[in-house]
Amino acid sequence: MPDAILSALLFQAGYNAALVAIGSALLGIAAGAGGTFLFLRKRALISDAVAHATLPGIGLAFIAMVALGGDGRNLVGLLAGSAVSAAVGLLLVDWIVRHTRLAEDVAIGAILSVFFGLGIVLLTVIQTMSSGRQAGLEGFLLGSTAGMLRQDALVIAVGGALALAVLVLLRRPMTLVAFDPGYAAARGVRVQAVDLAMMGLVLAVTVIGLKVVGLILIVAMLIIPPVTARLWSERTDTVVAVAGVLGGLAGYLGAAISASAPNLPTGPIIVLVSFSLFCFSLLMAPSRGVLAAAVRHRRFQRRVHRRQGLLALARNEPILDPLTLKVLRRDGLIRPDKVATDAGRARAAKALRDERRWEVARRMHQDEGASGRYDGLTSIETVLTPDEIAAIDAEIGAPRLAGQGAN
Repeated sequence: MPDAILSALLFQAGYNAALVAIGSALLGIAAGAGGTFLFLRKRALISDAVAHATLPGIGLAFIAMVALGGDGRNLVGLLAGSAVSAAVGLLLVDWIVRHTRLAEDVAIGAILSVFFGLGIVLLTVIQTMSSGRQAGLEGFLLGSTAGMLRQDALVIAVGGALALAVLVLLRRPMTLVAFDPGYAAARGVRVQAVDLAMMGLVLAVTVIGLKVVGLILIVAMLIIPPVTARLWSERTDTVVAVAGVLGGLAGYLGAAISASAPNLPTGPIIVLVSFSLFCFSLLMAPSRGVLAAAVRHRRFQRRVHRRQGLLALARNEPILDPLTLKVLRRDGLIRPDKVATDAGRARAAKALRDERRWEVARRMHQDEGASGRYDGLTSIETVLTPDEIAAIDAEIGAPRLAGQGAN
């Protein structure tokens, strides 16, 4: 099994498997980067409506191609039908929101369920037809690459590349609209046109990904990579780039793993790989990850115990909390017998003096932000200027020590 996966990763599992891997990677890049703007625009649910609205188009396209004497399984025809159907669904959602009092999520839920129900009915009708090679058509629900032809893989690869190119061209206006439509309009950006372009990009990615991931799981490719990327950065350009990389990596690894075993479905494996990357990021992201949050909490907790311990030393109060004693011992502020060291006494005196300084500062700056920044842990030197500190010391009669630093 590991050898088979390695062969697939190195494009040695066959020409068709290599095309599927490349197409899945391009699809993942386009889905991750394009879904970022949908995520930032807080319209992630619209992708679900677009995906489910493709199903009637697939059924109608199949029936139409068979009626015209063509091959009902022609991928280009099926994707064209799904695109038309999804566009109709998207326009209906927009019309309901603009001309009724229904909220967008209600309109999305209505269109999603109606179109999906119609698609299931059409698929049922198709199964009763005597011609058209309808077997396996349900693979568009969850994706299937087992019977994918060379031209099918090329369609997906080219479509993913084109969607990525459009994304690069429209990246700047879509960023403006995603964050502040009002400001974008003031800058001369046509917000409605950009919104339609954003929805069109999502529609294109959805249609392209039907064969690989399926209409039910394509939503995951549009949402999970952007959410994962958001854990790693605060900058829009970085989030877009990271989401594209994560989406491409999930598509490539998922297709390779699927190619290594004939019974593993490509779409679900891609989604599981994407979710695995999300779980890793949720734990390990440097600023928003769970471990980073735990480390910050632990450091904050130690700062609180250090501060309280120093104030207790300055006031000659007993220290009973074991964690406070541990923190003070670790920092060399008390000896094992709980007696303060020279450094501990100096730090304790400064902590008590800063408490008195903050009391004066709150009186002097009642209507200013400085007094509100006191949390018992922040050093006064990081908030007030040396002149302000000198004025406070003059009022309380406290001598200033050389080399005063933060606690």
